[in-house]
Amino acid sequence: MIRRFAQLRTAALAAASLIAAVPARASDPAPSGPAFVIVNGAAGEETYGEVFTRQMAAWEKAATAAGGRVLLVGRDTPGSVADRALLEQTLAAQPRDGNDPLWLVLIGHGTFDRREARFNLRGDDVTATELAAWIQPIQRPLAVINTTSSSAPFLAKLSAPGRVIVTATRSGNEKNYTRFGASLAGALADPAADLDQDGQTSLLEAFLAASAKVAEFYKTEGRLATEHALIDDNGDGLGTPAAWFRGLRATKKPKDAAALDGGRAHQWTLTPDPADAARSPEWRARRDSLETSIAALRDKKANLPAADYYRQLEALLLDLARHYESSIGASTATDGKGRELE
Repeated sequence: MIRRFAQLRTAALAAASLIAAVPARASDPAPSGPAFVIVNGAAGEETYGEVFTRQMAAWEKAATAAGGRVLLVGRDTPGSVADRALLEQTLAAQPRDGNDPLWLVLIGHGTFDRREARFNLRGDDVTATELAAWIQPIQRPLAVINTTSSSAPFLAKLSAPGRVIVTATRSGNEKNYTRFGASLAGALADPAADLDQDGQTSLLEAFLAASAKVAEFYKTEGRLATEHALIDDNGDGLGTPAAWFRGLRATKKPKDAAALDGGRAHQWTLTPDPADAARSPEWRARRDSLETSIAALRDKKANLPAADYYRQLEALLLDLARHYESSIGASTATDGKGRELE
């Protein structure tokens, strides 16, 4: 059966209360929080400008609610620094290491000339190759969300271990205005986007909810879809479309048997529940690593002897339970829903 990480965490918490051998620790230090670089590109037309401004406001509101540092590029504010230079300077000023995530959100239009994709800024544009160079030194968790037309080539250029990349298109040749950006911004504050009902919406859930809304628009309007969003979180630069997911797990296998995406993106939460927010970035990073190992083991189940599979699974689940136990007393780490382990 397909199991959800929210259920896994609930079971781990229940098991943690039974592990008496591990003493409760003092409270983890409070996390300093994520950072959000939100970029509003060139509007082109006034109508688009209004749409993009609303998207920027939605991201800013959500990021502020998450307790993150919000850094805006492309808003009409006094100053002589061009948007391209401001974006480069802003990224260069971010801490390169650590466990606090950095979100980079690109809103607007994009272009593709069959060789290079560009994000359209007021003034000079930035190419996928240039942006890849700007973020190359960043080793902390990084999500780049490009909601523009012709954004797909950014995925291959920016993909790397530890990163989540989202693009609004699957090809640089999907050049029409994309509705994915508005749908994604709307999903940030939509309770219906919380697909596993754990009280928080992950980046994967927002991606799936937005993709479903876009698909419904083209179906209802009787139009041929001109955009197909992708998500990449395993560093292979290939990406996975929303249509390949069943629930929160990608199940359709590509012909080349490449790894599927989604597990890491489901660990990226814009506004975590109070218990998770109270834990340190280091604690969450360790938790995410254990959950990733469990998911990877589950993928290998068919090729392992049953005894080996369950032995390894038991060891990982106990590690996860002990990790949760270590935070008991530091926060009320339970959702109270008593959901079963997948």
